[in-house]
Formats: sequence, C-alpha cells, structure tokens
Amino acid sequence: MTVSGLDGLARRSRAVTRSLSAENFTGAKGAGGMATEGTGARAASLLGRGWKVSPSIDIAPGETATLADISGPGTIRHIWCTTAPHRAWRGTVLRAYWEGETEPAVEVPLGDFFCNGWNSFSQVSSVPVAANPNGGFNAYWPMPFTDAARITLENLSAEKVTLYYQIDYEVPGEGEGGAEEASWFHAQWRRSHPVPAGEVHTLLDGVRGAGHYVGTYLAWGVNSPGWWGEGEVKFYLDGDEEFPTICGTGTEDYFGGAWNFDVPGQGYTAYTTPYLGLNQILRPDGLYASQQRFGMYRWHIPDPVRFAEDLRVTVQSLGIGPGHHNGLPHRYRPTSDDIASTALFYLDAPSAPGSRAPSPDLLTLEVD
Repeated sequence: MTVSGLDGLARRSRAVTRSLSAENFTGAKGAGGMATEGTGARAASLLGRGWKVSPSIDIAPGETATLADISGPGTIRHIWCTTAPHRAWRGTVLRAYWEGETEPAVEVPLGDFFCNGWNSFSQVSSVPVAANPNGGFNAYWPMPFTDAARITLENLSAEKVTLYYQIDYEVPGEGEGGAEEASWFHAQWRRSHPVPAGEVHTLLDGVRGAGHYVGTYLAWGVNSPGWWGEGEVKFYLDGDEEFPTICGTGTEDYFGGAWNFDVPGQGYTAYTTPYLGLNQILRPDGLYASQQRFGMYRWHIPDPVRFAEDLRVTVQSLGIGPGHHNGLPHRYRPTSDDIASTALFYLDAPSAPGSRAPSPDLLTLEVD
C-alpha cells in the first residue's frame, strides 16, 4: 500500500525539530527570543527582552552572512526569507555547503532560487517553492546531510540588505538513523547574456556521479521580435555526446504550456501549478523597460530525470521568423536572448565540480 505524505504525518518519530533565525542564531533548544540587541531593539524598547528584538539582520555591501552552521546529521525541511529592498533578489547569492566541503552545492542568486529572478515580485504556488505577497520566499526541498550543513548569503550589491529568515530542520532522535542513503541537494545558476548567435544556453555541464534532476527555473529576456520559445530542452545522460537521450519539442512544451502561452484575446497568460508554471510576464512599458521578460519553472518531482554517470542539460535560444525560400510563411530563427537558469538536482556527492560562481557583471539587471 502506498502511503501518502499526509498519511505519514500520523507516524511517530523520535526526530527533533530545530529552527534557525535572527532570533535564534544557533537553533539551540530554549534559546529563541533571548536577544537584547538587534534590528528591532528600538521598536521594542518599551517592551523589553522577548518582544521581537532581533527579527532580522543587516548585511553590508560585500559581506557574507552565515545563516546556518549545523553539526551532526539532519535534514533541512523549510527555508523562508524576505529582504529589503527587493533589488537584493538578484544582487545576493545563496550558498549551501554539505559535510564541510569548501565548494558549495547550492550557489544561486536569492530571487532565482525562489523563481523571482527579475527583482520584481511574482506569485509562485508550487509544491516545493512558494513566493507570496510581497516577497515572502519559501522552499521545501528536502536537504539531508550526515555531518554538517552551512548556509550563507553574500551581498554583492552596492547597498545594505536587511534579511528576515527562518530555516527549519530536523535531527534524528535517539536510535534513529541519519541520512546515510540519501543524496545531496544541489542547485546551480548560469546566465548567457546574451546567448551567442547560433549557440545554446547550457544549464548544467560537467556533473559527474549518480543522481536525479528535479527542477528548472528560467528567467528569460527576449531580445528579438516575434515568438521566442521554439527552443528544445535536451538532457544528455551517461555518456551522450552529440545527441541527447531526452529531447523536448519546445520551450513552452517543456514548461507544460502550448502554442506560445498565447490564449486568444489575452496574449501571454501566466499560470502557477504544483509542478510547473509561467509565473511571471513582464511586458515592455514603452520607455526604459523595453524588452519582454518571463519567468517559468518545472519541477521533476513525479518524473525525476535519473542518471548514473554524468549529466548535461541545454536549451536552444530559438524563435520564429518570416519564411525564407522554404515555401512556408515562417521558419525557425536562432536568437540571442538573455537566459538565466537555475538547475536543481540530487547527487551522490556533497559537491559537484564544474559549477560557475555568479559574477557581479552577470547579476546586473539593466532595468530594476
């Protein structure tokens, strides 16, 4: 008999729940709300200790804040955060390190990790990621570790960032095993700004080992007129070279849509569902925001892409243009769009060489 997630709630466990925040930096039992100094101290001056004295932290330009530093086995169950200003979403980088590794397994701009890569809020109502008004970010990806976990946020912007956050995690109780058989969670970010003419955007390359691919988020800026989403998403598995094992039929098809996301009479139409969505449509304003921009996600939760040796993932920057001596009114036309991708996967190793650290020049948005 299959046991659903809700049925599992009734099962007993000796696991222990802990939580990290600006009100309890260590997650220690009975240590929350003890601060006497913090970002809320002045507002709570007439109330005293225990009354929201330290609800957030300030991160100066160029500084990195440690949000979690956990020893021993456990599993991160939920991450919530929000920032002031919203411009920090592309200007800060979230990193996660497992088992004391020096290379991060997660290295993604904060907004992109929560499917909001354009410094402009959009609702996301999916199973593992929820983005709620106005900039309340939630992630429910299970992140198990056996010996250590560390999570940081680096501020690469030119202004102070105020961060509110809470990281909820679980440690095994007495007599319970840890996460020895679990895989480690990874997330990598890349941006082609723009995609060179006639080339593809690479989401992942150089991943070695066994694992399963679980999700894609794309922040796609259009640089050419006409329909932009004909490009195929391709998965090169276990030694594939020129041709992939999995080849999609179009960008909007991969994200569960069809026919240009265009509902007659409505044009581009946003949607957000448990596993896939076109959650953001930023239309030109006729002035400085001159290009169309989109955000879309697909979570391979019921349908993970499994690999045993290696993985490479690409998407074509391909649109539609007028016919050209082909007897048709249209043709496929390679484009040079601005594509930023977040690729999420589980791997049998706590780090994955080949990731590319986001550089400040690639994080810049021309219109915030």
